Amino acid sequence: MNRRRGARRISHSQRRDATTGGDWRQRQRTQGKDQVREEGERCEQQVKETVPRGICEAMCPARELRDREAQNRLHRFEMLAGTEKSRRPRGDPLRAVKEYSRPAAGKDSTNPSDLRPPAVLLKTVCYLIDDIAASRTLHPWSEIYGFVFDRVRAVKQDMIIQRLSGLDCVAILERTVRFFIYSSYHLCGEPLQLYDPCINDTHLQENLSWLFECYATETEPHPNQEEFQALGLLYNLGSTQATQHIMGLPERLRSTPAVKLALSINRAFLERNPVRLLRLAQGLNFLQCCALHRHLLTCRRDLLLIFSHGHSSRNCRFPLDRLAQLLSLDTALTAQLCQDYGVKVNQESQVVFSKAAFTEPEQGKLYCKLYHNIVAEKQRDLTVGSIIHGCA
Repeated sequence: MNRRRGARRISHSQRRDATTGGDWRQRQRTQGKDQVREEGERCEQQVKETVPRGICEAMCPARELRDREAQNRLHRFEMLAGTEKSRRPRGDPLRAVKEYSRPAAGKDSTNPSDLRPPAVLLKTVCYLIDDIAASRTLHPWSEIYGFVFDRVRAVKQDMIIQRLSGLDCVAILERTVRFFIYSSYHLCGEPLQLYDPCINDTHLQENLSWLFECYATETEPHPNQEEFQALGLLYNLGSTQATQHIMGLPERLRSTPAVKLALSINRAFLERNPVRLLRLAQGLNFLQCCALHRHLLTCRRDLLLIFSHGHSSRNCRFPLDRLAQLLSLDTALTAQLCQDYGVKVNQESQVVFSKAAFTEPEQGKLYCKLYHNIVAEKQRDLTVGSIIHGCA
């Protein structure tokens, strides 16, 4: 026989106990969150303790300097004066700089005595700029670039191993980015064995990305952020990723003059409006023009192509000097550029556009360096040191 159970009666004491149980569960959840937070802080502290910290106060560790002397691997910029022609030159401790070495199995790259602290790394970069890159006695500049490029890679390696951040890290990255941008202009057109633009571009993009990450994650003020946000967009003109990055910046940064100008130039490039782009480029400073220069030849080619279609007529004549003004070139270079693209210039210095005559030049025939005048005019009396240090 089934019996139905009556409703269970709950006493006042049980109700009080139930309330106490709810409080207990709340306390347990709070304690659990505190434990998770404490565990996270403990793990973070352990990571900080395991990250190596450099103690080498010289630009080149003493052990490496001895090894390179014994193996005759010193660069001529590092040799002690008077020993350059000897069978085994000696290294100058004040000029020798740690060279880049690839990570290898069994090789300890975390030895504190081989790592330089942030202040020494910044001092090393400043030495490479002031005494090597900006030197008036060292030549050629392609060799200077090769030496500085390798030593800057070693600086970056030390920074990564020590997981550096903060103002010293930003100062190093800013100078490194300026060096790579200036080199992309100064060594444009050099033989591939002396300067590889693809390798330079790879390292420039890596350092620029790291610099932007520092700007985004650190709370300290960065007075040069406007400059580098604009440089990044000008260098990567037309890039969707670069444009999205700029549009994600705070309004106060997007509305600064340098970034606004860079955005206007980028828009003209995307709209294939070379006349407006070249006109806006007149407002750029020297380093900004260095960042933009690799896009100028494409921009001028687009202008000639558009005019070849828009002014394609048997009786139409376009003044050569006016075209030179639009291209930001002198008349001689304008006539040469027209010839390279199959655009006819008659004896009266008039351009005869024809969409049928426009042709693409053979690969390697056009030399970008010939058309650098828009950049070169802005350098004037600026020294390499002032450009890379950001004093221009």
